[in-house]
Parts: sequence; C-alpha cells; structure tokens
Amino acid sequence: QALLVESGGGLVQPGDSLRLSCAASGFNFAAYAIRWYRQAPGKERELVAHIDSVGVRRDYGDSVKGRFTMSRDNRKSTLYLQMNNLKPEDTAVYYCNAPLINLWGQGTQVTVSS
Repeated sequence: QALLVESGGGLVQPGDSLRLSCAASGFNFAAYAIRWYRQAPGKERELVAHIDSVGVRRDYGDSVKGRFTMSRDNRKSTLYLQMNNLKPEDTAVYYCNAPLINLWGQGTQVTVSS
C-alpha cells in the first residue's frame, strides 16, 4: 500500500523555523515528483512547493519564496520542507502529495502564533 506520512508540525512563534518531513512507502518514491500543499481554515488548498523526482528542479508559491526550502532524500524515501521566518499566515495543515498517482498524506498542523 502506497503511503505518505507527514510529521514535524507544531506550535511556533512568528519568526521561528520548523522542518516538516514526509515519509513515503509502498511505491517507487524516487520516480515521482512530489508537492507540498497547505490548507488554512476556510481557505482553499494552496500549492506551497514542488520538487522533481531527482531533486533538481524546485518551484515555490509566491507566499513562501525565500523562506521555505523543499528537499528530498531518495535513499530514505523522505521529503522535507524547511520553513524559516514563519508568519501567522503560514498557519495551516500541510500535506505532501504525489500528483501522478494522486497520493496524499494525512497532513500535519502548523500553527504560528505569539
């Protein structure tokens, strides 16, 4: 069974950093581009970042450019999202997604509040 499991969320203060992880299993992780999405209460799901299968090309949403960095370790079948200088508007549930096989994780909550 193909799975994506996010972890690393939590409650932080504005300006803090947090690193999310997404562990993959049950499919050939190294063959797929992966995305991070987020969804805040009452808002539509937003694409945060995209990385190709080998980790060379990365694209970011305008709201996180310069603050978030996405990476992957194909040997560990794990995806990462390093989030720096967090803002209250970054508060959301963060999901990883393998778009070509329509696979989603269960999400991890990130709350940025003073």
